[in-house]
Amino acid sequence: MLVYAIPALLLVNLWTMLGFRDDKQRAIAGRRRIPEADLLALALIGGTPGAFAARHLFRHKTRKQPFSTWLMLIATVQMGVAIGLSL
Repeated sequence: MLVYAIPALLLVNLWTMLGFRDDKQRAIAGRRRIPEADLLALALIGGTPGAFAARHLFRHKTRKQPFSTWLMLIATVQMGVAIGLSL
C-alpha cells in the first residue's frame, strides 16, 4: 500500500502547487480565478505540504482570511490523524 501512497501524495502535492501557481497567474492577468474551495479541497486530500510550499514560493494567499485559517485547520487535523495512526 505504501508503494502507491507515496507517489499519490507526490502527485497531489504537485497538482496543488500547480493550482496555486495557476491561480496566482490568473489573478495577475485579471482572469477568472480558481475557487478557494477547490484549492482547499486539494489540501484536504493530501496536498497540504504543497499548499504551504506554493504559498511561500508564489507569495499567494498568504494573508487571505478565512482561507489561511481553513488551511491551518486542515493541516492540524491531518497532523493529528498522522500521529494517531502512528501510535
